[in-house]
Formats: sequence, C-alpha cells, structure tokens
Amino acid sequence: MTQLFDVVQLVVDIPEEGLRSGMTGTVVDLYDNPPAYEVEFSDDEGRTLALLPLRPEQIRPVSQE
Repeated sequence: MTQLFDVVQLVVDIPEEGLRSGMTGTVVDLYDNPPAYEVEFSDDEGRTLALLPLRPEQIRPVSQE
C-alpha cells in the first residue's frame, strides 16, 4: 500500500501537465473517497514541475531496496 512520502512512478502520460510515463514523484497527501494520492513531481534542482491528484492505477511504488 502506498503511504505518505513514498516515491512512485507514473505509468501513464499526462501531457497537459508535461508528465510522461516513467517519471517519479513523491506522495505528499492521501485521499480516501475516492482513493487518490497527491503527488509532487520535481526537477533535479528540487523545483516543482507538477502537483496533482492521481488515481492508484496511474502510479506504482518504486522499490527502495
């Protein structure tokens, strides 16, 4: 189960936000009804590229081994 501050990978393109499948972001908020995650995508300098709610099927956890 995805939790707050987990790193996730986008599995769909969201062109209107400039996001491509494979980009990684951080979960910054959790929603219950309907289930969703507020995910922040940042550049290499730490500047926010996008901050948006995503459905569980739009992301997958990135393993932190």
